[in-house]
Amino acid sequence: MTAVAANAELHIASFVVQHRPEAALAMTAKIRESGDMELARAGEFRSIVLCECENQYAILDRIDALRAVPGVLNVALVYHHAEPREALKSPMPVAPALDANDHGVAP
Repeated sequence: MTAVAANAELHIASFVVQHRPEAALAMTAKIRESGDMELARAGEFRSIVLCECENQYAILDRIDALRAVPGVLNVALVYHHAEPREALKSPMPVAPALDANDHGVAP
């Protein structure tokens, strides 16, 4: 991995795809050929797709590609998060433990 790639951002997104039942095979093929999308949940009329891309423009390209599949009615971006790839290697911070009397409300 080059220094530029190591410092690059990773964009994580999820989409809800509304589609006709007969579009499922073509949609699944489009997802597999992309290499950066995954079919997280397949439904008869709605499916959930996860995407990890190098930038927000690639995410928009994936949305457009899915919309172009015959039988796909709509693709809705549900979630989008971006952060440096290196940050993903850092451990998550540990939240302080709550005692029995603490209800998460500041005094």
